[in-house]
Formats: sequence, structure tokens, C-alpha cells
Amino acid sequence: MEEISKSNPVSGAVALINALIAEGVDTVFGYPGGQVLPVYDALYDYADRLNHILVRHEQGAAHAAEGYARASGRVGVVLVTSGPGATNVITGLSDAMMDSTPLVVITGQVGTQYLGSDAFQETDVIAITQPVTKWSIQVRRAKDINDAVARAFFIARSGRPGPVVLDISRDAQIGLVDEPYSPIDYIRSYNPSPEINIETVQAVADMINNAARPMILAGQGVTISGAEKLLVELAEKACIPVATTLLGMSVMPSGHPLYKGMLGMHGNIGPNMATNKADLIIGIGMRFDDRVTGIASAYAPDARIIHIDIDASEFDKVVPAAIALHGDASKAIEALLSLIEPVENRSSWLSLFDKCMECEENTVMQRELYRSGNSPMTMGEVARAVSEATGHEAIAVTDVGQNQMMCARYFCFSRPRSFISSGGLGTMGFGLPAAIGAKIGCPDRTVVAFLGDGGFQMTMQELGTIMQYDINVKIVVLNNNYLGNVRQWQNLFYHRRFSQTPLSNPDFISIARAYGISGRDVNDRSQLKDAVGQMLGHDGAFVLNVAIDPEDMVFPMVAPGKAVDNILIAPGTVFEL
Repeated sequence: MEEISKSNPVSGAVALINALIAEGVDTVFGYPGGQVLPVYDALYDYADRLNHILVRHEQGAAHAAEGYARASGRVGVVLVTSGPGATNVITGLSDAMMDSTPLVVITGQVGTQYLGSDAFQETDVIAITQPVTKWSIQVRRAKDINDAVARAFFIARSGRPGPVVLDISRDAQIGLVDEPYSPIDYIRSYNPSPEINIETVQAVADMINNAARPMILAGQGVTISGAEKLLVELAEKACIPVATTLLGMSVMPSGHPLYKGMLGMHGNIGPNMATNKADLIIGIGMRFDDRVTGIASAYAPDARIIHIDIDASEFDKVVPAAIALHGDASKAIEALLSLIEPVENRSSWLSLFDKCMECEENTVMQRELYRSGNSPMTMGEVARAVSEATGHEAIAVTDVGQNQMMCARYFCFSRPRSFISSGGLGTMGFGLPAAIGAKIGCPDRTVVAFLGDGGFQMTMQELGTIMQYDINVKIVVLNNNYLGNVRQWQNLFYHRRFSQTPLSNPDFISIARAYGISGRDVNDRSQLKDAVGQMLGHDGAFVLNVAIDPEDMVFPMVAPGKAVDNILIAPGTVFEL
């Protein structure tokens, strides 16, 4: 790293790169343009120290950085130019904000003398990004770059993580910096790590110790805080069943006897039914969003709710909590463990989950996993086949839609940080670039992207990124020639009026081969096992285009406006215990 001093000043662009390296950044996802060229010119001399991934669209850069951050636990970094370069990352910023993903997005900006003049490729990046970022700032002087970068990384990664934008004017990039970079761990008036209130912890422990039918709802906050082992310890000590949100998937091994599956609209029957029979709900690092609660007025009527979260703004936002414990999940669970009384078993309470799973296996899973012969393939059986072939060790990255829900339901996990998807924003096109970022962040792990044919085509150009950098991502296209999730809603709630959901798709395998990527069509169940083995055994990226039953639908389903225990297990058929 270049020594910076008053006798050896450097350009703002060089100072920026030195700051990124000092923050431990090893990879930047980006796309060059006129107002960020000073940084790209400086980057030329740092190719051996900072890996730059040239994506094919700025949205792809943002999603790739998200995948990198979610898989590795580090901050994802994006570098783009002004104007359309900056506006093209807005979807990724919004996605990262809703899913608490730490990003630092650096945008070039026109020179300060042109600000406000509608100069070529000028946009008001700060005004546009403030609603969808944790913090954003415009840097107009070279001497302010170091402080802005230090604050950006501290804010992005601390507390509840999120995206930060640094909009750096061109003259700041070419001006001189004569002070070395120093990371920070403190900003006055910003308290990202609140102290755990011991009296509140004791009250939470008393409530848990006196509960007969407790259930833990674990969200991505458990992963962010690195509390996965502590969560298992808590569940085992008090014999409490655990269910997860979509983004909480993989916080607990799928095979653990206390892990009961996913919550919410397409979650497992047991956790949803148990929600409205529990006497205590312990939400850890989750938002109680509408896809988890169903209609809030009918949510958990017999339960007191404990809400543990690092973001106090989430308390009582959707459902009222009897106790709100403000703090990091790992610190909160660690404080609780010594106060929790051991419970050997809760056989009567746990039997509810067993009964529900038995029904699910005999109805929904029979349709999804155990079809035979010439019947069309389902997304569920493909996801399970890939999971089993990887020994449940892979990172599954999904797009949004039926492919996402089926993967969440039928892919199994043995390690944390193994499920990456767009949760709050539900961004189609997320899956492919996020898988690229996940593989770069965790090069030693198998990364499988599950994509619908609709979402794949939203960011399919990122096959070029895979080609250029030889990124070993396995891509499974679950192809039903429909916008499947929308079609399902049209089927169930709009009298089968399939308005603008059928898709005429190209030959995906020919497109993949045009990018130098191997692939294979799978049109029959008899081909599936061999094809999955070929994909996983191939040295390099591979696209598997699987023909899926266009009538396939995701069940169970809690219909919009219904309580979480009002569960459809087939069209018109409500589950009864």
C-alpha cells in the first residue's frame, strides 16, 4: 500500500483504493464510466491487490456484492459511474436495505462546478438513495475521502447491517490527499451495539422457564450476529422447537430434531399451526413481516411474544411484544443461557409438529417429491435431488418466485450461511449475480443457483461475467414456460385468467454455450440423477435446464388476508389437524 504523507500526497482516487485495501476489501464488483475513470485508472496499478469483477450491468454488480456479503460475512463493495450507472444500482440498494446486507456502493459524480446544472450523466444520487440506504454522503473534496470511507464501512457492517453510498465528485477523485487512512469503530451519536439490559434478560428467562408451549422463530439476525451455535444450545437446553424465516434458513441444521422448518406463506404446516397454539413466541433477529404473520390481527392469539432484535424500530411494528430485548442476538442468547432451566422433553408439544409433518409428507410432499414414471417433474424434486447430491453441504442461491419457495422447502442444510435469496424486496433477477458473488466470497464451497425461467432472463447477461472470470457456479433453471408464482395466484384467486404470464423462452443451453458454458436439457425424470451428477462433477460453470410441470404449484399456502393456521394444502383444501 502506498505511503501517504504531506511530503508524498496521492490523488483522491489512489487514497480511495488504499482505504478499501486497509478495510480488508479483496473484491470490488463494478462497471466503469466517465465520472469514475480516475478511480479505474488508479485501480490499474492495484490489480494484484484488489480483485475487480467487471459485471455486465450495474444491477448485477449490486446483487453480486450482496451474494458475496451474505456468503462470506464481509462487506460487499460496488464501484460504478454517475447518472445511469448510479441509478442502475438502486434495486440492489433497496434489496440490501430490506435484507440487512452490508454494502458500500461508490458512485462517481460530475465535478462540483457542474453540480445542479443537469450536466451530462448527472443525477442527484443522494436524494435518490437516502430512502433505501443506511447512510449516504456526497464527497466533494479529496481530503474528505478517508473519513467518508471509514464511516461508510463502520456504518455498513455494524449494528443492523445495511447499504451505504459514497457519491464522489470527479474533482475529489483527482485532488490530493496527504493524510494516511485510519479505520474507525466509533461515531458520536451512533450506537450500533446497545448494552443488554440484565433485568430484561431475567424477565425473558422467567417467561421461557414458565412456558408450556414455547417456540423460537429465528431470522437472519441470528446469522448476522454469528449466533447459530448459541441458538442450538438454547433450543436444546430448554427443548424448544425452532422455525425460521426465509432468510433464517440454515441457521440450524435441517436434520436437527428441534428444527421444524420454515414459517410463513409457503412454510411448513407445523410451525404455522404451532404459532397459533403456542403460549410463548420467541422471535430472534426477525421482523415479523406480513409473509410470516399472515393477517396480524389473528396472529398468535394465545401467545405472549418476546422480540429480540438489534434494531429497536422493529419492536411493535407489526405485532405487539410482551417483552422487547434490544441487543445483538449472540449477546442476548449468551446472557439468557445461564438463566434458562433445563427441560428434558416437551413430548406433548413436539407431537403437534410430528402430526403436521406426517400430514405434509402424505399430501403435499407426495405430490412434490415422490412422483414417478412419465409425470412431469416438479421443482421440489429437483431441489431435493441437487441437495442430496451435494451432501447438503452446498450454498443454495435462489431467484424469486416458485423456484425460491420450492428450494427453501426442499433443499437441506448442514452449515450456516447456506441459503441466499431476496427476501423483503423479492427481486427477480437476483439469483444469478448473487450466486456469482457467493462463489467469489466462498470459493471452496459448491454454489448452486436455482432460477426460474423468468428471473433468469432478467440478468442472464451475467453469464458473460461467469465466462470472463471462469466462475464455477452451477445453475439450475426450473423452466415451466410461465411466470410461475404469478400464474399460481391467477389460478387460485383470479379465476385462471392467465394474463401475461405465459413465456416463450429461448434455447437456454444454446445461449449458455455461446458464452462458453456447458449445459444440458433435462426433459424426463429418468435423466435427472445423471444430469445432476454431470453438473456437479463438471470443472466449471454448468447450466441445467429442467422442464418443469407448468401446473406445479407451491403448497402449503397461507392465502393473503388469512391467519397463519388457515393453510391450503391443495386448491380449495384447507388443512385440518
